[in-house]
Amino acid sequence: MKKQVFILAACFLSLTAAGQQLLSPNGELKMDFSLDAEGRPTYQLTYKGKDVIRPSHLGIALKQEDPNKAQDFEFKTRADASKLEQKADLMTGFVKTEEKTSAFDETWTPVWGEESSIRNHYNELCVTLNQPKNDRFIRLRFRLFDDGLGFRYEFPEQKNLTYFVIKEEHSQFAMAGDHTAWWLPGDYDTQEYETVTSRLSEIRGKMKAAVTQNSSQTPIWEGGVQTALMMKSDDGLYINLHEAACIDYSTMHLNYDDKTMTFNSWLTPDARGDKGYLQAPCVSPWRTVIVSDKATDILASRLTLNLNEPCKIKDTSWIKPTKYIGVWWDMITNKGTWSYTNDFSTVKLGETDFEHAKPNGTHSANTANVKRYIDFAAAHGFDAVLVEGWNVGWEDWFGHEKDYVFDFVTPYPDFDVNEIQKYAAAKGVKMIMHHETSASARNYERHLDKAYQFMVDHGYPAVKSGYVGNIVPRGEHHYGQWMNNHYQYCIEKAADYHIMVNAHEATRPTGICRTWPNLIGNESARGTEYESFGGNAVDHTTILPFTRLIGGPMDYTPGIFETDCSKMNPGNNSRVRTTIARQLALYVTMYSPLQMAADVPEHYEAHLDAFQFIKDVALDWEKSVYLEAEPGDFITIARKAKGSEDWFVGCTADENGHDANFNLDFLTPGKKYVATIYADAKDASWDKNPKAYTIKQMNVTSKTRIKLRAASGGGFAIAIKAQ
Repeated sequence: MKKQVFILAACFLSLTAAGQQLLSPNGELKMDFSLDAEGRPTYQLTYKGKDVIRPSHLGIALKQEDPNKAQDFEFKTRADASKLEQKADLMTGFVKTEEKTSAFDETWTPVWGEESSIRNHYNELCVTLNQPKNDRFIRLRFRLFDDGLGFRYEFPEQKNLTYFVIKEEHSQFAMAGDHTAWWLPGDYDTQEYETVTSRLSEIRGKMKAAVTQNSSQTPIWEGGVQTALMMKSDDGLYINLHEAACIDYSTMHLNYDDKTMTFNSWLTPDARGDKGYLQAPCVSPWRTVIVSDKATDILASRLTLNLNEPCKIKDTSWIKPTKYIGVWWDMITNKGTWSYTNDFSTVKLGETDFEHAKPNGTHSANTANVKRYIDFAAAHGFDAVLVEGWNVGWEDWFGHEKDYVFDFVTPYPDFDVNEIQKYAAAKGVKMIMHHETSASARNYERHLDKAYQFMVDHGYPAVKSGYVGNIVPRGEHHYGQWMNNHYQYCIEKAADYHIMVNAHEATRPTGICRTWPNLIGNESARGTEYESFGGNAVDHTTILPFTRLIGGPMDYTPGIFETDCSKMNPGNNSRVRTTIARQLALYVTMYSPLQMAADVPEHYEAHLDAFQFIKDVALDWEKSVYLEAEPGDFITIARKAKGSEDWFVGCTADENGHDANFNLDFLTPGKKYVATIYADAKDASWDKNPKAYTIKQMNVTSKTRIKLRAASGGGFAIAIKAQ
């Protein structure tokens, strides 16, 4: 039931000599807003009396217009340069003309999620700020929840502020100390870096080593880091900085000023260096601060989703959580190939003759192999099969910044798309389409309707899209306004065709999946594929839920049982830094309604007892309970399957392992359950004995206490079935 109440708000807003004070519904968070002597908007935030954000300024610098630029068709010029410089200032000289306060409390139902209902409860302050020197005004809207703060800029329709270009947004986040931080280097084109753990004061010194090679990258250098940024203060506060509802706007980074311990917003530029083209009325994304003295509260926060608009898809019956396998890992390990032939060093679609080309013998997306995966999916109750490398063009797809690189509808000669459609349908298995764009977004948009219709015609309800390489149009960035609009266009267009989207190498999520729940997955971080490219850090999966997953679910592609990649490809010496037990746990700790069993069928067939957990684990949840957590060390989560009394528990640990100790008091009192526990064996470790696991069953109730040891790089998974 939805409730919305507008009141004078004496209970949560008070006037002070300098400005206004806003309280969270439970009174533990306090936000103060004021204008300083120069008329600059200023805010600060405290939690239970502790400083979270010290006094910080807000504002936007606009791109200064060219005084000699011809205008319209009359070729008139403007020569008042001083006035144009003044107009570029949207940071100072403000006076408050109006303030409105409100309280809001609703409970809404997500199409899929970590729980079946989400409470959206906040107190709000909206301040109208007039800028007399430019005869214009803006609004700042603050929403204070029990778990954090969201604020944004609003630009109402008005005569003197209609079309404008952002030079830089200057939103500040002044830290109260030299916190420990888990950060990624700021970059306009990739999030696929290893997370660095350091003090804030160490960011600049560690930046060079943190910027490792990637397929497309434009580092900010110096003090630039990405969001979601996770921090912990010495006095025990967990603080997360991110953004919500980034639509028609550039993705935000944070630039750290060591002298003032302040993060400044830093937007992704376009090919000309501009950071946003706006037309009023419009709004910025929300800037978010999630805070608690408990790490588990950060994982439980739904602030990012709550700051997005409600679902815009009227009929969501076609959007379904999906468990899948795929023709993927053998190519990732370089055992197989996406390309069909070695005959061509260059490909021109419509001209290159694939029908008479000699097959290379390593092309994985062939009809016989795909049928093998379909058989495995059907035998083990999986929903779908992903196939990569099915379409022509992979022989020269990467590194050339090609425009017309794929057409998304023409299969290789050894992939019978019609036969696959019939075979999968007969087995009750859906197919997942793969659209690698090679970052040619212009080409993808040109083919999008035809490609989506092809999917509908051949029974593909979901697509995995990819954006590997430098963006075409050349000079644009993966996280700029132009590309953010492209991703949004694809999501909305897909909804017209009833297609679910899983976008890889796209911008990091900001909760848009609430509004467009057909965005069922994203990569947008360093995923399992990197385990075959040298490996991920052992603590990687104990950090991602505090960073990348704050904005939405990740298609992390867990489930690797053979951790020695040389068993797939003798030339690949990478090791997956995990135990099998932890791979099972990731289906619980790395939330996604789209989950892949990423290994090859033969590796699962060798461990069918452990594989049973992947078959059993749910995708959609009634409730989630965050039992214990410490970023970079361990995470233990329990989730109740939607429409069921069954629960699943997962724990992931870093290189030091973890001794878990928790109650099952989340179970229904008086009810009996059987727990199947998949745990690391006593001698297990990610590097020396990753396949050592134990499986045991025990009767449990809500009064049962669980004590388990997660090995180095290990974990455990528990399936709890109601009796």
